[in-house]
Amino acid sequence: MPGKKILMLTGEFTEEYEIFVYQQAMEAVGHTVHVVCPDKKAGDRIKTSLHDFEGDQTYTEKLGHYADINKTFSEAERQLDQYDAVYCAGGRGPEYIRTDKRVQAIVRHFHETQKPIFTICHGVQILIAVDGVVRGKKVAALGACEPEVALAGGTYIDLSPTDAYVDGTMVSAKGWTALAAFIRECLKVLGTEIRHT
Repeated sequence: MPGKKILMLTGEFTEEYEIFVYQQAMEAVGHTVHVVCPDKKAGDRIKTSLHDFEGDQTYTEKLGHYADINKTFSEAERQLDQYDAVYCAGGRGPEYIRTDKRVQAIVRHFHETQKPIFTICHGVQILIAVDGVVRGKKVAALGACEPEVALAGGTYIDLSPTDAYVDGTMVSAKGWTALAAFIRECLKVLGTEIRHT
């Protein structure tokens, strides 16, 4: 079976691990991941963030590495039918790109065509900006997103930090510590089978 094409939605200060680990894992098994950011072109770079829990009441934030944008946003917008799934990475990027009508239209396309939607951490903020996407769904995300998930008609699932949740073709997780489980479930939804011999 040929590899699938995944559209990754990012913004400035998206969580570093949720970009790099996900992209490299998918590419390692033959899938193509196009990393896009509103108003950015292929070859541009975005700043990322590193979020961690270090004993404070909320997560800490540090500057991460630069991430490469490998697909021009406006081109991806015009080619949505070529993608098999959309992935909403977390971090701080979702809090502002979710207000972009073009990003909302992209999410709406994947929802209406019933293609897989993958979300981790704050990525769910992108989904809840589009009416109906999480309604009736069970969704995991960073705990701070629980009220928004409920207000959008979804059911927040409080997973362990290393688990992922699947509801139909939607895969979700709390954050980067769940990337192994999250990627494993995304691969299953994409129909990718890994065999050890």
